[in-house]
Amino acid sequence: MRIWPVAQGVAWRTLKIVLTTPSLFFPSLLFPLFFFTAFAGGLSQVSHVPGFNYPPGYTTFQFVFVLLQSAAFGGVFTGFGVARDFETGFARRLLLASPNRSGIVLGYGLAALARWAITATMLTMIALIAGLNIGGNGVDVFGLYLLAVLVNMAGFLWSCGIGMRLRTIQAGPLMQMPVFLTLFFAPVYVPLELLQGWIHAVARANPVTYVLATGRGFLAGDPPHVALAFGLAVGSAAVLALWAFRGLRNAEAAG
Repeated sequence: MRIWPVAQGVAWRTLKIVLTTPSLFFPSLLFPLFFFTAFAGGLSQVSHVPGFNYPPGYTTFQFVFVLLQSAAFGGVFTGFGVARDFETGFARRLLLASPNRSGIVLGYGLAALARWAITATMLTMIALIAGLNIGGNGVDVFGLYLLAVLVNMAGFLWSCGIGMRLRTIQAGPLMQMPVFLTLFFAPVYVPLELLQGWIHAVARANPVTYVLATGRGFLAGDPPHVALAFGLAVGSAAVLALWAFRGLRNAEAAG
């Protein structure tokens, strides 16, 4: 029972800081909207490329990618806050005051999810206005957002493990770049079948490719390899949870 008061306190403080600090809140909100506008609007003619076969249209095709991207980076940006709290000394006081320190990781994770939920709501509303087509039913839509939640958790747990090990905001690029590269080496602009050369080989081996294809399939009403996508997402989150909690032990040992 001692874990929940810690988690609630950390989550509330983290959200309050983010929501009352424009320099922290607006970038994580505006970047996905910018990417969606640039990709879905500026590249809409890609849908006329021979072999591009996605019935809901290019706006929906790009919406799924931007939704998952916003989920991942919503978690990563919360990891920046973990590193910042250690750099300022607050996290060390938190370690001393917490009766169950696992609640610290849980609290930051809840804040990451709530922070992304705001972004996802805004992104979905704008996408609907821009012509988002949903071919699936309610279960399909739920499946897409559940995948996004798992991606959010994976992004947070990765950055949390980095933040608790290095305990400085200078670790930001190390948190961000692997996630950025993993996302953009997936089929971002066209389906996997239209990629050629080395990028096709890399994308085919990239686990995000299958999560992305399943998410797009949910909105088309015909999701492929659902079990594989959820298995990859859950497995990644589980492995990264171990990474994050070992980072917590590392921070405890450092004092």
